[in-house]
Amino acid sequence: MMDTSVQTNSAVESETTHFGFETVAKDEKVAKVAEVFHSVAAKYDIMNDLMSGGVHRLWKRFTIDCSGVRPGQRILDLGGGTGDLTAKFSRIVGEKGHVVLADINNSMLNVGRDKLRDSGIVGNVHYVQANAEELPFPDNYFDCITISFCLRNVTDKDQALRSMYRVLKPGGRLLVLEFSKPVLEPLSKVYDAYSFHLLPKMGELIANDADSYRYLAESIRMHPNQETLEGMMQEAGFENTKYFNLTGGIVALHRGYKF
Repeated sequence: MMDTSVQTNSAVESETTHFGFETVAKDEKVAKVAEVFHSVAAKYDIMNDLMSGGVHRLWKRFTIDCSGVRPGQRILDLGGGTGDLTAKFSRIVGEKGHVVLADINNSMLNVGRDKLRDSGIVGNVHYVQANAEELPFPDNYFDCITISFCLRNVTDKDQALRSMYRVLKPGGRLLVLEFSKPVLEPLSKVYDAYSFHLLPKMGELIANDADSYRYLAESIRMHPNQETLEGMMQEAGFENTKYFNLTGGIVALHRGYKF
């Protein structure tokens, strides 16, 4: 006889997920994450510089260096927000190349579009509001996909990775830049104190929004660690996977290929 209580518990678990430390329905998380990024969009770049001391620019530069992107290629900057990576890729791929800046949040997308257009980047960049779990692009379409500081906010990360795999060309590569797990215990303790105490206060002072930055700190803690995320990429079909710990593992860059 089937244990119906186990079956019921499994069904409930399949319909819920984490929003920071809170357990919520999956559709509720989508709405809650949207609220967070609608709230932080206008101050996103300023807060990135303050939160990381500008080091996020070095993490992104390393991502560009590891991407292998060449002139004429087609690139997807997924969850690209305010367009830091898109700006770099636009210059690399040139007039014959193409960059798609995609984000599920229209507030972030609008900030990114305005910033890039103000800096004169218009010819080879297109903007698409898209859900990472259901990418609206043909199979085997992109030479490279980057997703930076976004995957931890996605409700179904496995589905998103499968979706990214589908739209990559054979020989294409995925790069996931995301907060991760510090590899040194002393650093982990300092980072926890910073994330849960100082970060929300900075959010309140600069963006008038402590709650959103408290969620961001919690979402980092709930995100899969380096080895787990690499395994998830392999399950989605990626090969030759590798990750690089940056700043002691506070951030990790994962790379995988589609063959």
